[in-house]
Amino acid sequence: MIVTSPADFLAALSEQIEARGAWGKPTMSAALVVSPIGFRISPEASDNLYMKTGEIDVERAFAQHHGLVRALGDCGLPVLVVPGRDGLDDAVFVNNAFATIPDRLIVGSMRHPVRRAEAARDDVRDLFTWTFGHALTDLSQKPGISELTGPLVIDRRRGLGLCGLSQRADELGCAAMHTAFGLRLTFRFALQPSEYHTNVVLAVLAGRACLLHPGSFADPEVPAALARAYPGRTLELDDAEKQAFAANCIAVSEHDLLLSATAYRALRPASREALERWDFRLRPVEVDEFEKAGGSLRCLIAEIF
Repeated sequence: MIVTSPADFLAALSEQIEARGAWGKPTMSAALVVSPIGFRISPEASDNLYMKTGEIDVERAFAQHHGLVRALGDCGLPVLVVPGRDGLDDAVFVNNAFATIPDRLIVGSMRHPVRRAEAARDDVRDLFTWTFGHALTDLSQKPGISELTGPLVIDRRRGLGLCGLSQRADELGCAAMHTAFGLRLTFRFALQPSEYHTNVVLAVLAGRACLLHPGSFADPEVPAALARAYPGRTLELDDAEKQAFAANCIAVSEHDLLLSATAYRALRPASREALERWDFRLRPVEVDEFEKAGGSLRCLIAEIF
């Protein structure tokens, strides 16, 4: 079921979600990341206003990527590292091209040509289908734009999708993702024109808390409804926290919250206290070389379930 109004969302939440118990494991079992081989600031991604000017320090990017892999391992997660490729500028932001549910690989439909080439990688597809025995759902062969867990934030505990429309996800793409992930309920809404991905302004943490930046939604009733969906566990970010990628974080376990060091430094004391009160361990990782390209820590991780 896909709904588009805050009132319908709140009504459907109790009917489609709350009465039916848990949908799935709330956090991933393993992580897929792509190394920074070929990484550069993409000239195609002009709709990403978070990008900065300047050059990538390649050695620093590799060191930071290694630090991310180590942080995931420190949280008890196996990490699958796939090499990047020259010519695939943004392949490090793997969560837009590849996603999983148990026993299924989902491939996104990308807006920009360079990212379409990334989603077409046979090595990743073959790894999951031939080696791991996953079925394949290839959204790149369907109408619409659907950049997976960039525009679609998923509460995996409840089977709830939160999809922000932008140039990186349209109505057809939202419907395709809803079906591919087998979600119980998807709430579709518009982002402000300056926003390109929902996961830069909204995060659901292990299905039990929510971070959001209210001003990034076109309709102010949308963040209000989301706060009602996570009563007493919604943290509203200010402009500085949002701009520092505080919402681009990920709960990699019930209690381990990975976020960029940039985001961690920008968090207000009250924001840190709220997250810690909700029993999250904040684990900052330095990824500012990748933030130059307009994405942050969450964008670097595709979840394996």
